[in-house]
Amino acid sequence: MKTKHWIIFITLGLIWSSSFMWVELALREVGPITLVAFRVFFGFLFGAAVIITQRIPLPRSWKEWAPLIVLGLTNIAIPFFLISWGQKSIDSGVASILDATVPLFTILVAHFLLHDDKMTLPKVLGLLTGFAGVVVLMSKDIGEDTGSLLGQLAVIAACIFYAASSIIARVFTENTPTILRGLGPLASAAVVMVSSAFIFEAPLKIPTLPITWIALLWMGILGSGLAFIMLFYLIHEIGPTRTTMVTYLFPLGGVTLGVIFLNEQLTWQIVTGAVLIILSLVIANWSPKPA
Repeated sequence: MKTKHWIIFITLGLIWSSSFMWVELALREVGPITLVAFRVFFGFLFGAAVIITQRIPLPRSWKEWAPLIVLGLTNIAIPFFLISWGQKSIDSGVASILDATVPLFTILVAHFLLHDDKMTLPKVLGLLTGFAGVVVLMSKDIGEDTGSLLGQLAVIAACIFYAASSIIARVFTENTPTILRGLGPLASAAVVMVSSAFIFEAPLKIPTLPITWIALLWMGILGSGLAFIMLFYLIHEIGPTRTTMVTYLFPLGGVTLGVIFLNEQLTWQIVTGAVLIILSLVIANWSPKPA
Protein backbone atom coordinates (compact mmCIF):
# COMPACT_ATOMS: atom_id res chain seq x y z
CA MET A 1 0.00 0.00 0.00
CA LYS A 2 1.04 3.60 -0.58
CA THR A 3 1.79 5.97 2.29
CA LYS A 4 -1.56 7.76 1.90
CA HIS A 5 -3.35 4.41 2.13
CA TRP A 6 -1.54 3.55 5.37
CA ILE A 7 -2.41 6.96 6.87
CA ILE A 8 -6.11 6.57 6.06
CA PHE A 9 -6.06 2.92 7.15
CA ILE A 10 -4.57 3.69 10.58
CA THR A 11 -6.78 6.74 11.12
CA LEU A 12 -9.87 4.67 10.33
CA GLY A 13 -8.73 2.00 12.77
CA LEU A 14 -8.19 4.56 15.54
CA ILE A 15 -11.63 6.10 15.04
CA TRP A 16 -13.51 2.82 14.93
CA SER A 17 -11.55 1.07 17.69
CA SER A 18 -12.76 3.75 20.11
CA SER A 19 -16.40 3.36 19.02
CA PHE A 20 -16.91 0.26 21.17
CA MET A 21 -16.12 2.30 24.29
CA TRP A 22 -18.50 5.06 23.20
CA VAL A 23 -21.26 2.53 22.48
CA GLU A 24 -20.99 1.13 25.99
CA LEU A 25 -21.13 4.62 27.51
CA ALA A 26 -24.16 5.62 25.44
CA LEU A 27 -26.03 2.39 26.25
CA ARG A 28 -26.12 3.45 29.91
CA GLU A 29 -28.77 6.01 29.01
CA VAL A 30 -30.40 5.04 25.68
CA GLY A 31 -31.49 1.82 23.98
CA PRO A 32 -29.56 0.25 21.08
CA ILE A 33 -32.01 1.37 18.38
CA THR A 34 -32.09 4.94 19.68
CA LEU A 35 -28.29 4.92 19.89
CA VAL A 36 -27.94 3.90 16.25
CA ALA A 37 -30.67 6.36 15.20
CA PHE A 38 -28.79 9.29 16.72
CA ARG A 39 -25.49 8.00 15.37
CA VAL A 40 -26.56 7.68 11.75
CA PHE A 41 -28.61 10.90 11.91
CA PHE A 42 -25.54 12.88 12.98
CA GLY A 43 -23.52 11.07 10.32
CA PHE A 44 -26.13 12.01 7.73
CA LEU A 45 -26.02 15.68 8.78
CA PHE A 46 -22.24 15.64 8.44
CA GLY A 47 -22.54 14.05 5.01
CA ALA A 48 -25.16 16.54 3.86
CA ALA A 49 -22.93 19.42 4.94
CA VAL A 50 -19.98 17.99 2.99
CA ILE A 51 -22.07 17.43 -0.13
CA ILE A 52 -23.52 20.96 -0.01
CA THR A 53 -20.23 22.75 0.69
CA GLN A 54 -18.37 20.73 -1.94
CA ARG A 55 -21.28 21.06 -4.39
CA ILE A 56 -21.16 17.36 -5.20
CA PRO A 57 -23.84 16.32 -7.72
CA LEU A 58 -26.20 13.65 -6.45
CA PRO A 59 -26.97 10.45 -8.42
CA ARG A 60 -29.86 10.93 -10.81
CA SER A 61 -30.84 7.35 -11.65
CA TRP A 62 -32.27 4.49 -9.63
CA LYS A 63 -29.39 2.33 -10.84
CA GLU A 64 -26.96 4.63 -9.01
CA TRP A 65 -29.07 5.00 -5.87
CA ALA A 66 -30.00 1.31 -5.42
CA PRO A 67 -26.61 0.02 -4.17
CA LEU A 68 -26.26 3.03 -1.85
CA ILE A 69 -29.66 2.33 -0.32
CA VAL A 70 -28.80 -1.36 0.13
CA LEU A 71 -25.45 -0.49 1.72
CA GLY A 72 -27.25 1.80 4.14
CA LEU A 73 -29.00 -1.28 5.47
CA THR A 74 -26.33 -3.97 5.16
CA ASN A 75 -23.28 -1.91 6.09
CA ILE A 76 -24.74 0.58 8.57
CA ALA A 77 -28.22 0.09 10.04
CA ILE A 78 -28.22 -3.69 10.60
CA PRO A 79 -24.61 -4.22 11.81
CA PHE A 80 -24.67 -1.06 13.96
CA PHE A 81 -27.81 -2.33 15.68
CA LEU A 82 -26.44 -5.88 16.10
CA ILE A 83 -23.22 -4.63 17.70
CA SER A 84 -25.04 -2.17 19.98
CA TRP A 85 -27.55 -4.84 21.01
CA GLY A 86 -24.74 -7.34 21.55
CA GLN A 87 -22.86 -4.94 23.82
CA LYS A 88 -25.78 -5.00 26.24
CA SER A 89 -24.52 -8.43 27.32
CA ILE A 90 -20.80 -8.34 26.43
CA ASP A 91 -18.20 -5.71 27.20
CA SER A 92 -16.63 -3.41 24.63
CA GLY A 93 -13.34 -5.31 24.59
CA VAL A 94 -14.99 -8.59 23.62
CA ALA A 95 -17.02 -6.82 20.92
CA SER A 96 -13.90 -5.23 19.43
CA ILE A 97 -12.15 -8.60 19.39
CA LEU A 98 -15.06 -10.36 17.69
CA ASP A 99 -15.25 -7.58 15.12
CA ALA A 100 -11.75 -8.55 14.01
CA THR A 101 -13.25 -11.61 12.28
CA VAL A 102 -14.53 -9.47 9.38
CA PRO A 103 -11.49 -10.19 7.13
CA LEU A 104 -11.94 -13.93 7.60
CA PHE A 105 -15.39 -13.69 6.03
CA THR A 106 -14.30 -11.13 3.44
CA ILE A 107 -11.36 -13.11 2.08
CA LEU A 108 -13.62 -16.11 1.43
CA VAL A 109 -16.39 -14.12 -0.25
CA ALA A 110 -14.00 -11.96 -2.28
CA HIS A 111 -12.08 -14.98 -3.57
CA PHE A 112 -15.19 -16.34 -5.27
CA LEU A 113 -16.89 -13.09 -6.35
CA LEU A 114 -14.03 -10.76 -7.34
CA HIS A 115 -11.51 -11.45 -10.08
CA ASP A 116 -8.86 -9.13 -8.65
CA ASP A 117 -8.97 -9.99 -4.94
CA LYS A 118 -8.01 -13.64 -4.81
CA MET A 119 -6.51 -15.46 -1.87
CA THR A 120 -2.72 -15.38 -1.93
CA LEU A 121 -0.17 -16.90 0.39
CA PRO A 122 0.70 -13.54 2.07
CA LYS A 123 -3.00 -12.77 2.62
CA VAL A 124 -3.70 -16.18 4.14
CA LEU A 125 -0.62 -16.03 6.37
CA GLY A 126 -1.46 -12.46 7.41
CA LEU A 127 -5.05 -13.35 8.23
CA LEU A 128 -4.02 -16.41 10.23
CA THR A 129 -1.38 -14.42 12.11
CA GLY A 130 -3.85 -11.67 12.92
CA PHE A 131 -6.49 -14.14 14.01
CA ALA A 132 -3.91 -15.80 16.28
CA GLY A 133 -3.29 -12.38 17.84
CA VAL A 134 -7.04 -11.96 18.44
CA VAL A 135 -7.23 -15.40 20.05
CA VAL A 136 -4.30 -14.59 22.35
CA LEU A 137 -5.95 -11.31 23.37
CA MET A 138 -9.21 -13.11 24.08
CA SER A 139 -7.67 -16.13 25.82
CA LYS A 140 -7.63 -14.63 29.31
CA ASP A 141 -11.42 -14.09 29.20
CA ILE A 142 -12.50 -17.35 27.55
CA GLY A 143 -14.85 -19.37 29.72
CA GLU A 144 -15.57 -16.62 32.24
CA ASP A 145 -19.01 -15.62 30.90
CA THR A 146 -21.10 -18.26 29.15
CA GLY A 147 -24.27 -16.18 29.37
CA SER A 148 -23.19 -13.77 26.64
CA LEU A 149 -23.50 -16.22 23.73
CA LEU A 150 -26.31 -14.33 21.99
CA GLY A 151 -24.44 -11.05 22.30
CA GLN A 152 -21.34 -12.59 20.77
CA LEU A 153 -23.35 -14.18 17.95
CA ALA A 154 -24.94 -10.78 17.23
CA VAL A 155 -21.52 -9.19 16.76
CA ILE A 156 -20.37 -12.06 14.54
CA ALA A 157 -23.53 -11.66 12.44
CA ALA A 158 -22.67 -7.97 12.07
CA CYS A 159 -19.23 -9.00 10.80
CA ILE A 160 -20.83 -11.13 8.09
CA PHE A 161 -22.90 -8.13 6.98
CA TYR A 162 -19.76 -5.98 6.89
CA ALA A 163 -17.92 -8.54 4.77
CA ALA A 164 -20.77 -8.89 2.27
CA SER A 165 -21.17 -5.11 2.11
CA SER A 166 -17.54 -4.57 1.18
CA ILE A 167 -18.04 -6.81 -1.86
CA ILE A 168 -21.29 -5.04 -2.80
CA ALA A 169 -19.51 -1.69 -2.60
CA ARG A 170 -16.61 -2.86 -4.73
CA VAL A 171 -18.82 -4.35 -7.46
CA PHE A 172 -21.72 -1.88 -7.69
CA THR A 173 -20.26 1.54 -6.76
CA GLU A 174 -17.22 1.58 -9.03
CA ASN A 175 -18.35 4.75 -10.81
CA THR A 176 -19.82 6.49 -7.77
CA PRO A 177 -17.81 9.45 -6.36
CA THR A 178 -15.86 8.49 -3.24
CA ILE A 179 -17.73 10.85 -0.92
CA LEU A 180 -21.13 9.60 -2.10
CA ARG A 181 -20.07 5.98 -1.56
CA GLY A 182 -19.56 6.76 2.10
CA LEU A 183 -22.30 9.29 2.72
CA GLY A 184 -25.09 8.09 0.41
CA PRO A 185 -25.86 4.97 2.49
CA LEU A 186 -26.27 7.14 5.61
CA ALA A 187 -29.47 8.56 4.12
CA SER A 188 -31.31 5.22 3.96
CA ALA A 189 -29.79 4.13 7.29
CA ALA A 190 -31.02 7.32 8.97
CA VAL A 191 -34.56 6.89 7.62
CA VAL A 192 -34.77 3.26 8.75
CA MET A 193 -33.23 3.69 12.20
CA VAL A 194 -34.97 6.95 13.17
CA SER A 195 -38.32 5.40 12.17
CA SER A 196 -37.47 2.23 14.11
CA ALA A 197 -36.57 4.21 17.23
CA PHE A 198 -39.97 5.92 17.26
CA ILE A 199 -41.72 2.58 16.70
CA PHE A 200 -39.79 0.12 18.89
CA GLU A 201 -38.35 2.32 21.63
CA ALA A 202 -41.20 4.80 22.07
CA PRO A 203 -41.35 7.18 23.76
CA LEU A 204 -38.01 8.24 22.30
CA LYS A 205 -35.56 9.03 25.08
CA ILE A 206 -33.56 12.21 24.64
CA PRO A 207 -30.17 11.93 26.39
CA THR A 208 -29.49 14.28 29.30
CA LEU A 209 -25.92 13.33 30.24
CA PRO A 210 -23.10 15.27 28.51
CA ILE A 211 -21.02 12.08 28.11
CA THR A 212 -23.87 10.48 26.14
CA TRP A 213 -24.01 13.42 23.73
CA ILE A 214 -20.24 13.33 23.32
CA ALA A 215 -20.44 9.60 22.53
CA LEU A 216 -23.26 10.05 20.00
CA LEU A 217 -21.58 13.00 18.27
CA TRP A 218 -18.22 11.16 18.13
CA MET A 219 -19.81 8.04 16.65
CA GLY A 220 -21.96 10.07 14.26
CA ILE A 221 -19.56 12.65 12.85
CA LEU A 222 -16.28 10.72 13.02
CA GLY A 223 -17.35 7.08 13.39
CA SER A 224 -20.00 7.26 10.66
CA GLY A 225 -19.63 10.33 8.44
CA LEU A 226 -15.86 10.66 8.08
CA ALA A 227 -15.11 6.98 8.63
CA PHE A 228 -17.30 5.75 5.78
CA ILE A 229 -15.70 8.16 3.34
CA MET A 230 -12.33 6.64 4.25
CA LEU A 231 -13.70 3.08 4.22
CA PHE A 232 -15.13 3.14 0.70
CA TYR A 233 -12.11 5.01 -0.60
CA LEU A 234 -9.88 2.19 0.64
CA ILE A 235 -12.20 -0.53 -0.67
CA HIS A 236 -11.75 0.78 -4.22
CA GLU A 237 -8.07 1.59 -3.80
CA ILE A 238 -6.66 -1.52 -2.07
CA GLY A 239 -9.56 -4.01 -2.25
CA PRO A 240 -12.14 -5.31 0.26
CA THR A 241 -9.90 -7.95 1.85
CA ARG A 242 -7.09 -5.59 2.79
CA THR A 243 -9.51 -2.83 3.79
CA THR A 244 -11.48 -5.00 6.21
CA MET A 245 -8.24 -5.92 7.94
CA VAL A 246 -8.64 -2.55 9.66
CA THR A 247 -10.76 -4.53 12.12
CA TYR A 248 -7.58 -6.18 13.39
CA LEU A 249 -6.72 -2.80 14.92
CA PHE A 250 -9.93 -2.81 16.97
CA PRO A 251 -8.70 -5.07 19.80
CA LEU A 252 -5.42 -3.19 19.93
CA GLY A 253 -7.18 0.18 20.13
CA GLY A 254 -9.72 -1.06 22.65
CA VAL A 255 -7.03 -2.50 24.91
CA THR A 256 -4.92 0.65 24.70
CA LEU A 257 -7.88 2.82 25.71
CA GLY A 258 -8.57 0.50 28.62
CA VAL A 259 -4.98 0.63 29.86
CA ILE A 260 -4.63 4.41 29.51
CA PHE A 261 -8.06 5.64 30.63
CA LEU A 262 -9.51 2.77 32.69
CA ASN A 263 -6.34 1.59 34.47
CA GLU A 264 -6.73 -1.93 33.12
CA GLN A 265 -3.87 -4.38 33.60
CA LEU A 266 -1.29 -4.79 30.83
CA THR A 267 -0.79 -8.56 30.49
CA TRP A 268 1.44 -10.75 28.35
CA GLN A 269 -1.63 -11.65 26.28
CA ILE A 270 -2.13 -7.99 25.39
CA VAL A 271 1.50 -7.47 24.41
CA THR A 272 1.73 -10.71 22.40
CA GLY A 273 -1.61 -10.14 20.70
CA ALA A 274 -0.66 -6.60 19.74
CA VAL A 275 2.61 -7.78 18.15
CA LEU A 276 0.83 -10.51 16.17
CA ILE A 277 -1.86 -8.12 14.94
CA ILE A 278 0.64 -5.54 13.72
CA LEU A 279 2.73 -8.30 12.12
CA SER A 280 -0.34 -9.65 10.31
CA LEU A 281 -0.86 -6.31 8.55
CA VAL A 282 2.72 -6.30 7.35
CA ILE A 283 2.51 -9.89 6.07
CA ALA A 284 -0.84 -9.53 4.29
CA ASN A 285 0.26 -6.38 2.47
CA TRP A 286 3.71 -7.66 1.51
CA SER A 287 4.24 -7.84 -2.23
CA PRO A 288 7.67 -9.16 -3.22
CA LYS A 289 9.23 -7.34 -6.12
CA PRO A 290 9.70 -9.47 -9.24
CA ALA A 291 13.26 -10.66 -9.83
